[in-house]
Amino acid sequence: MNRKTLIGGLIALAILFLLLFACVWIGKKIWQSVTDKTETTETQTPPSQRTPAPPITNTEEAQKTYLALGNPSNATNNTSNADNYLMVNNAYALSYNNGKGTANWVAWRISENDFGGAERQNNFRPDPNLPKTFTRITPTDYTGSGFDKGHLCPSADRSSSPEANSQTFYMTNIIPQTPDLNRNVWNDFETYSRDLVKKGKVDLYVVAGCYGEKGKLKKKITVPTNCWKVAVAVPQGADFSVINENTHVIAVDMPNAPNLGKTDWRNFRTTVRAIEQRTNLNLLSNLPANLQETLENRVDNK
Repeated sequence: MNRKTLIGGLIALAILFLLLFACVWIGKKIWQSVTDKTETTETQTPPSQRTPAPPITNTEEAQKTYLALGNPSNATNNTSNADNYLMVNNAYALSYNNGKGTANWVAWRISENDFGGAERQNNFRPDPNLPKTFTRITPTDYTGSGFDKGHLCPSADRSSSPEANSQTFYMTNIIPQTPDLNRNVWNDFETYSRDLVKKGKVDLYVVAGCYGEKGKLKKKITVPTNCWKVAVAVPQGADFSVINENTHVIAVDMPNAPNLGKTDWRNFRTTVRAIEQRTNLNLLSNLPANLQETLENRVDNK
């Protein structure tokens, strides 16, 4: 091999190395560009893919969240207001009626993050936050009455932690319900609501209560004639500001009666306005008047 041929070979080899280096460098830049674009896309989650709201961890946040749609009876935490006394814990907010021994209403929100592995605590007990001047209701007040200790805010809506679940067993969250109501149609609507959150990817603002009187337990707990509930659905992780005329609202009013059997809960759907008229409550008071007019006069048909 002569000198000229050797130099030509070396030059060709150098060019080949340069080409290989250029290919590797260009490939790396392309890959980095694609990766950066993917990461950017993943971090910019659109509103339609919101994450569930986290469980509430303090009473200030609880009051703001659970009463987002309004304070239905303008309850206050003044002990002189004993029949409309505002109580708030991490699980729910309520208006307590000392004269009836039950809540006027209980309000809470259900998010997918409110569900977890916590077992049912089943520790019915007096509410430790009830003022000492109020009549204390105990689980034994229901013994032998023929009525179930029925939850307003359900135990299964608060399974994210033992603490949250335990708070649903305060007697301030309990009302006398017939076994037929508590274990069947009322329970069926509770299950439907949770399924809506899990499968429909929504959060629910819920308020529930009772009205009427058909006797008393131990002369201190009013047995209601009816139990009602209103659920307002918003996109997962959104707040009440997104509510509009197309928002899904479900209102039910169920008789606290025996012999309900396996009646479909849908048979008891009604309007929010009808419940307001029967209870003298203002359930969606924080919404604009025109929006209240639309949503409160519509019966769910889904």
